[in-house]
Amino acid sequence: MLTEILHLDETIISFLNNKKAICLVDGEHYPPVIKGAVKSLEEKDIEIEALFFLGGTEKIEDIEGELSDITENCELVMNPDQSDFKKLEEAIINHNAEIIIDLSDEPVVDYQSRFRIASITLKNGLTYLGADFFFTPPQAKDVLTKPSISIIGTGKRIGKTAMGVTISRILKKNDFEPVVVCMGRGGPAEPEIVNADEMNINADSLIKVAEQGHHAASDYWEDALLGQIKTVGCRRCGGGMAGNPFYSNVIQGAKIANQLDKKFIIMEGSGSTFPPIATNKTITLSGGSQPLWKIFDYFGRYRIMLADLVIVTMCEKPMADKNKVEAIKKGIREINPDAELALTVFRSEPMGNISGKRVFIATAAKADTKDLIVAPLENNYDCEIVGYTNSLSNREKLRKELDAGLTNADVLLTEIKAASIDTAARKAKEMGVEIIFMHNRAQVIGGTVDSLEAPILSVCNQAIELMDSNSR
Repeated sequence: MLTEILHLDETIISFLNNKKAICLVDGEHYPPVIKGAVKSLEEKDIEIEALFFLGGTEKIEDIEGELSDITENCELVMNPDQSDFKKLEEAIINHNAEIIIDLSDEPVVDYQSRFRIASITLKNGLTYLGADFFFTPPQAKDVLTKPSISIIGTGKRIGKTAMGVTISRILKKNDFEPVVVCMGRGGPAEPEIVNADEMNINADSLIKVAEQGHHAASDYWEDALLGQIKTVGCRRCGGGMAGNPFYSNVIQGAKIANQLDKKFIIMEGSGSTFPPIATNKTITLSGGSQPLWKIFDYFGRYRIMLADLVIVTMCEKPMADKNKVEAIKKGIREINPDAELALTVFRSEPMGNISGKRVFIATAAKADTKDLIVAPLENNYDCEIVGYTNSLSNREKLRKELDAGLTNADVLLTEIKAASIDTAARKAKEMGVEIIFMHNRAQVIGGTVDSLEAPILSVCNQAIELMDSNSR
């Protein structure tokens, strides 16, 4: 029985029935053992289209000869480079495969190489099955009726919402008429429309939202206020390794976006979690503050593979020195040479007048980035920074720092993040301190592009062309 050999759940066995498969095999298994495993799959009506030989010579000398009675009915594909598995992608396409079944093992494949195989597999829309793992592509419901892009990331706190605002501004300026569908861990129970064209969104209105028990610093409020656009706020809980939320109302939110009087839809991810919606094009964000393994290994690689444009934020010290930025650039070009690449830094942009005022800054940035925020604000906006906190994600610590710092301030300059509304803005209002919100504006410092506007418009125009061609 297959279950006795492969130790698989009956649901998975049922899923395998009548699937076109490529089996990964190696030379560390004796040929009769490989043949037995392949035969057990065929007995379940699984169509073995190819054996993909990963390497190894301990137990196989004449690969083609010793596996010939299997390969009479399928192709034997050799993998010449065990570091990138490019031949696997070719085999997937050539054989119209539906699933990759891993019959290999260490030392031929290790943890890192299996995630590289999984990334290629998921990128091509296939399932990757092993003895005790089962990776499927993230859900991508085909519900959008307008041209669209996804904005996804390789992690949290890399400036994805700030970049979403930047992208929205670019599209609005160029008459794309965008609407953004956001998904957050503090989103509403039912998708909620926020229309900056019709609502006066300010500190007072957001404090009222917080007082009603809602998360007023959720991404859809930030996008609407800072981008001056229409947004649809959604919620999600949990995030899988390959990007799916465990629970969300984003599909409902996407359907609402279809009905709005806007021409272009931006689906904005949350952390490393994707919107479970199919879009025409994808922009992937990575952060210079992230360790290299977070970008290039596990399913960070998969997220880079999906991109039509890769934007790397925080490409400066102390987050990333010159060597790290160069390593990020080189790694991304190796993984996805077809995507444009923008290396960027953030600069704080007040959404109001702070000239000549004493300013207390509230941010969620890391402590070692203080100088990158304070000095440019004082130099460019003729203000005096009298206090600073990076504790927006720690309400108890934030309250103490606000109590100590706001007494000397004319203005609270805050990001729209975490406790910025329910704690920081509310405290500032109680003390009679003016509240001004801050946008983190991206500047290009390298990569394959000179600015953000041109590559973003190019990707979005491609999305329109693709949508038009699919509707013909």
